[in-house]
Amino acid sequence: MKPLQASSGDLNADRRADFAETLLASGEPAQAAELLLGALELAPRWAAGWFRLGEMQEVAGLLDQAAQAWAMALKLEPADRLGAALKLQLIGKAPAAAAPPSAFVETLFDHYADGFEDSLVKKLGYGLPDFLGRSIGTARPGRFRLALDLGCGTGLMGERLRPFVDRLEGYDISAGMLRKAKAKGIYDLLAKADLQHFSHTGDRADLVVAADVFIYLGALERIVGAVATVLAEDGIFAFSLETLAGGGDFALLPSRRYAHSEAYARRVLCANGLAVLSLESMVIRHDRRDPVEGLVIVAGKGHPV
Repeated sequence: MKPLQASSGDLNADRRADFAETLLASGEPAQAAELLLGALELAPRWAAGWFRLGEMQEVAGLLDQAAQAWAMALKLEPADRLGAALKLQLIGKAPAAAAPPSAFVETLFDHYADGFEDSLVKKLGYGLPDFLGRSIGTARPGRFRLALDLGCGTGLMGERLRPFVDRLEGYDISAGMLRKAKAKGIYDLLAKADLQHFSHTGDRADLVVAADVFIYLGALERIVGAVATVLAEDGIFAFSLETLAGGGDFALLPSRRYAHSEAYARRVLCANGLAVLSLESMVIRHDRRDPVEGLVIVAGKGHPV
């Protein structure tokens, strides 16, 4: 991802940065990084430039230098909209964190809101909403009084839920995504919310859905606890995960998304009084033409495991 702040504010620095991108595209990452470093001498407070420098140095195999560049980006912009902390974690230069910076997730989806659906559905083969909708119908046929669509995005999941839901509420961290969802006219309520700190004060819901959302959360204890609190006694919780290969509970992937293990998901659900009703594997989407394996889980209150 190129820097969101495309201009350094210095014309000469911008010209050098553009040429650095050309060198990177032609397969010369070390030379590109050297040229961009020269641009940053002219614009030393360009946080996005430092972030991009780190990416170029990473491609060139200069990981110590990349770490220094990302640390500078983080110092200049502590909110970390570009996710420098995640890059540092991935190369082992920072301790693993339980969640990504909220500003990174918000900025990422604001940035991609306009072309999100075309990219996800047409290019990446995204079929999760249909699959998850069928899993919900199998677990509990019929209508739902109130459904919460967590991380609703542009409303792809909401479109599948609307035909069998009386009231549909959508929550997302991205204002850009919420604007797209509002234009569809399928939600009774849309609200901006950071799911790392989600709470709900309205009526209890008999359906809560989180489609392709937990890949941007990491640790699940808090959000599953919040869902368990808001669920009605006969409510169900339907969500997806990227599958974690190997051991462990969850891990940050090079994509800067999180993968989770089945055992971890079951343990967190059980700790919050939720039992697995169904669990299925599927290809959630494709990433650089490679299939992304995932789990679709439907859990409920008051049901045996």
